[in-house]
Amino acid sequence: MIARPPLPPAPFLVVGLARSGVAAARMLAAHGEVIGVDSGRPEVDLPGIELHLGVSGVDLLDRAATVVKSPGVPREAPVVAAALERGIEVTGELELAWRLLPNRVLAVTGTNGKTTTVELLGAIHRAAEIDVAVAGNVGTALGSLVGELDGAATVVCEASSFQLEDASELAPECAVLLNVQEDHFDRHGNLDRYRDAKLRIFRRQPADAVAVAPPQFDLPGRGRRVTFGGHAGDLAQRGGELLWRGEPLIAVSELRLRGAHNVENAMAAAAAALATGVPVAAVVKALRTFAGVEHRLEEVGRHRGVLYVNDSKATNVASATRGIEAFEAGVHVILGGSLKGGGFAGLREAVVARCEAAYLIGEAADLLEADLQGTVALHRSGTLDQAVAEASSSASPGDVVLLSPACASWDAFRDYEHRGERFRQLVSAEG
Repeated sequence: MIARPPLPPAPFLVVGLARSGVAAARMLAAHGEVIGVDSGRPEVDLPGIELHLGVSGVDLLDRAATVVKSPGVPREAPVVAAALERGIEVTGELELAWRLLPNRVLAVTGTNGKTTTVELLGAIHRAAEIDVAVAGNVGTALGSLVGELDGAATVVCEASSFQLEDASELAPECAVLLNVQEDHFDRHGNLDRYRDAKLRIFRRQPADAVAVAPPQFDLPGRGRRVTFGGHAGDLAQRGGELLWRGEPLIAVSELRLRGAHNVENAMAAAAAALATGVPVAAVVKALRTFAGVEHRLEEVGRHRGVLYVNDSKATNVASATRGIEAFEAGVHVILGGSLKGGGFAGLREAVVARCEAAYLIGEAADLLEADLQGTVALHRSGTLDQAVAEASSSASPGDVVLLSPACASWDAFRDYEHRGERFRQLVSAEG
């Protein structure tokens, strides 16, 4: 186990009271005074914790020794910027939960594939009968596991760039980088800053930790390097087979997951598991049986010979491209939502090669139409409801209606899960 540093001093000012902030507040309540603040007015259940809603929180900094920032709160927020200017430590729930957990931690980051890879690693450990807990950017917050696990359990968690930008001492026993592609420019500004945030997952790792990444990345830190991808990594793909350090592991055709991108996710998970001592048999068993996660190439219905697929978690161009390319042809793709910075020209090749038509929704529709002109028939559907109706009317038996938006969801939905759930409802109504 890697030694953990102590917590920073209380009182703690927790900024942002969504899932991560609430978990942080509950986790820290046993370690000193906690004050919660949110510029909005979320409904939260934090008995015994002083709450301030609908305010910036700047006036509360005189009472704070440490600011705990929720990942959705940018560093430019007034209370965070003022704390940094005053020299008050600003940290995050991921960092503090890691310090308090007495467990081996496998942390996974990357632009795309985090949730699938984390859940697959959970399945691999369960196949090996290893006690495991999975935490992610949705569902279970890492902080909610503090005090709830046996010390022998392994924790597998997602680590987003928003969480990693607040990590100062984080040093997981195993860190995994899947990929880095254009995303979150509205937060990080450019690709270099975004990549730097991702690479922080390796920065503090000691020599006895494991650092898993594609071979092209130059990693910081001293972790033992393990590579996956291509023909020459520790976990490589050659001749239709996955090989672990030259020895056959499993045929690609035996993987349950759909799509070339999921072959990469499977390789990353297998490399991390094998490098940390999980038996080969358990890895192979999970690779053969794991079918994926909700909202990521999730088959939600088949009506009149048309397959409906919920890929609502594809919130950027790279992820939507992979979703489209998971099918050979006949794709009626629903694109759009709220903008995150950057354009959509990167979709053109996949759309031309695999799609029959695209149905454009949300505030991104104008830019999507401009960037996809001259590819396939473009329909300005406006809403998800209308897009599903139009795509269903146009699709023929053997075709696919695919929600793979390449955008965030906040213009019309709470989050991508809400959007995916609405898609399921609409598909169910089609039957």
